[in-house]
Amino acid sequence: MTVESVKPEAPLAAELREPPRAGGGVPVLGHGWKLVRDPLAFMSRLRDHGDVVRLKLGPKTVYAVTTPELTGALALSNDFIIAGPLWESLEGLLGKEGVATANGPRHRRQRRTIQPAFRLDAIPAYGPIMEEEAHALTERWKPGETIDCTSESFRVAVRIAARCLLRGDYMDERAERLCVALATVFRGMYRRMVVPLGPLYKLPLPANREFNRALADLHLLVDEIVAERRASGQKPDDLLTALLEATDENGDPIGEQEIHDQVVAILTPGSETVASTIMWLLHMLAEHPEHADRVRDEVEAVTGGRPVAFEDVRELRHTNNVVVESMRLRPAVWILTRRAVRDTELGGYRIPAGADIVYSPYAIQRDAKSYARHLEFDPDRWLPDRVKDIPKHAMSPFSTGNRKCPSDHFSMAQLTLITAALAGTYRFEQVAGSNDGTRVGITLRPHELLLRPVPR
Repeated sequence: MTVESVKPEAPLAAELREPPRAGGGVPVLGHGWKLVRDPLAFMSRLRDHGDVVRLKLGPKTVYAVTTPELTGALALSNDFIIAGPLWESLEGLLGKEGVATANGPRHRRQRRTIQPAFRLDAIPAYGPIMEEEAHALTERWKPGETIDCTSESFRVAVRIAARCLLRGDYMDERAERLCVALATVFRGMYRRMVVPLGPLYKLPLPANREFNRALADLHLLVDEIVAERRASGQKPDDLLTALLEATDENGDPIGEQEIHDQVVAILTPGSETVASTIMWLLHMLAEHPEHADRVRDEVEAVTGGRPVAFEDVRELRHTNNVVVESMRLRPAVWILTRRAVRDTELGGYRIPAGADIVYSPYAIQRDAKSYARHLEFDPDRWLPDRVKDIPKHAMSPFSTGNRKCPSDHFSMAQLTLITAALAGTYRFEQVAGSNDGTRVGITLRPHELLLRPVPR
């Protein structure tokens, strides 16, 4: 049963209410000041004010949705499209022609182009690469050395994406470039989202120059990847070949800009979110050794002592639950936006055409009204006899509806395999200088997680 099937008939326009406005705004910046100072706490408290709440971000009025039911309705309704402050801030990175930011017929065509690479029956072909990279990660680390979890997480995320989907042997130097550039770009984009003071970001200030340099390097990296493939003349059965051979609605080859934007969408947001999740999984293994031990025991029971393989992933049920629970408490994507394309309603509240809507998976997934012991790390809450108590749409790490992330199964397979390989090889301890506090940008990640691997 879908949200749409139980949605009551929309009230008449005269019956629609104006959503309450959150307090605490300041002149010029509105609630953007609170989003900058403590965004996670601010978004988490909004449900106390209502199911839909009005915010001011700079000069704009934005509507915040705070309940699982309404975020599901938002995602499944044709009254709202991908747009708003988040996507506007991402346009400099993702462009306007990629699947992440497109709407309507263009989005549907682009989904058809990339979807075959992520079908369930296509993913086993990536298994050997995922295995190789997961075990290479553990073999590269030496007992007692300090691991910079940021660079290591990005390295494995980028290499898996590049080798599986672009069939390129992109070595560590490119992964390091992407890691450094993304940290700067996503931090700058977050500022532009919550404090939309457009002209000021064009001034030649040091922070703006640093942002522009990082963004240019990201696009240069993508141009290098596409140029190398064209020059090679090779046509492996991968996503990049599909893009280079794709046609538009008229049967003509798609443009160079669309190819560029699609590769950007594959390498950057995907690598950023997977890498951030790996960082939080490493943090979890260090902070919850009892669950790390359970993962190790499960891996040994399934494999009989041999190295864990892709074919084992389906049997690693507790390991999978550990990944899901980590994503619940520490979602890489913590904020999303939509835009109303017509006058409409949501939860009995009036939403005018053109209005921007914002919601926080972080707040939804930590809500005490949806989860018992909502702040406790409890992978067993995803066991079949307990998961039925969790409200629908209270956990949607890959979104839902026609904007559901096409790489959800691909991502879960690599995250489960990496977690199993890590927990089966090492225990982890934080070292002096580590800062596991949450760094808030477009995504969430630890500030500077430094761990020491201890052999099992």
